[in-house]
Amino acid sequence: MIVTIFRNRVRPEAMQANLVWAKRMSDLAESMPGYVSRKTFTAEDGERLTLVMFENEEAQRAWRMHPEHVEAQKKGRSEFYSEYSLLVCEPVRQTSFPGKK
Repeated sequence: MIVTIFRNRVRPEAMQANLVWAKRMSDLAESMPGYVSRKTFTAEDGERLTLVMFENEEAQRAWRMHPEHVEAQKKGRSEFYSEYSLLVCEPVRQTSFPGKK
């Protein structure tokens, strides 16, 4: 499993355009072989956090290098984000509790 942690702040004037691109990137990621899941959260202070999981590093690399995603990354740096950070990692341990059904 490979986990990508993407933290960012969207420039106010870019919010609408970023939403369109974010939806397209989400749909594209879901179509990639090895995709596991994606969740996005927004903090009270406006910072956004997206967690994307792929089965392995090869699948994550294919996503990172996909031509449309490369274009989105460029737009993010030049137009959408006032700041961002990216962390790609492998879990050291994983546990879960399925809960009652």
